[in-house]
Amino acid sequence: MQVHDVDLRLLRIFVTIVESGGLSAAESRLNIGRSTISTHLSDLEIRLGLTLCKRGRSGFELTDAGRITYQASLELLQQCETFASTVAGSKHHLSGRVTIAIIDTLVSDPRCGVAQAIAALKDKSNNLQFDIHVCEAREVETSVANGRALVGIGVSRHHIRGLNYEPLHLETNYLYCGHGHPLFDCDAKDINTLLAQAEVITSNYMRDKEIRNDGLNYQHSASAYHDEGIAHLILSGKFIGYLPEHYASYWVEKGLFQAIRPEKYHYQIPVVLITSKTNATSPLAQATIKTIKACHSG
Repeated sequence: MQVHDVDLRLLRIFVTIVESGGLSAAESRLNIGRSTISTHLSDLEIRLGLTLCKRGRSGFELTDAGRITYQASLELLQQCETFASTVAGSKHHLSGRVTIAIIDTLVSDPRCGVAQAIAALKDKSNNLQFDIHVCEAREVETSVANGRALVGIGVSRHHIRGLNYEPLHLETNYLYCGHGHPLFDCDAKDINTLLAQAEVITSNYMRDKEIRNDGLNYQHSASAYHDEGIAHLILSGKFIGYLPEHYASYWVEKGLFQAIRPEKYHYQIPVVLITSKTNATSPLAQATIKTIKACHSG
């Protein structure tokens, strides 16, 4: 089939549906009603001659053809973005969509220069659109790998082939308890006993205790994939867990969090700029990478 503008629009809608996990969830992102989204999806299936997904009471599920189309759509849309930014770059004008995938809570880190980078890029050109996707650490990497994000800012334990990782700064995480937990303001002589009994939150950054090797009680009775989830669990007064110092300081200052033996229970993890080795050569990508690095302070 020949690809026309209407097909690109339908493919973008399809990608959003898949990434949202269904038609209803895509309504807010697309800012159109479910019935209209369903019509667009049906139009795309007719254009392609394929059934892309199953939808109904059992939920939303991609067909094999839908999965192939989704991956092909990501590649095609990325190529379109690269083409547009490259042509604009030949005229010495930045143009295109700056999509940044980023882990949560970095906005509270004074060393994070994303806001400053957005301002600087906006000052360079009014022909840019900005999309910020806050997601789990591994999703930041996969978003860059499959072309959904131009760049990513996050943490990584196991690097993905085809991606570049450049250190921005070190993030220090301490072990915290909340007000109401037995460890909060306990006597020094009781800390070790209470620590042995305390239930520790399993987090997305450092999931296996073998990596941290802190000897604490990981019962897997509480887990979270974002720092905000960990904060909720700590605030309950029933669990202890690791959080970035810059994020936890809000509750520390309010007297709701307390670091537990910070000289022992802490770790540092690099916050990195993640880029694609194949998609980082366009003028827009290069300008974005350069600006983010310049605005970060390590």
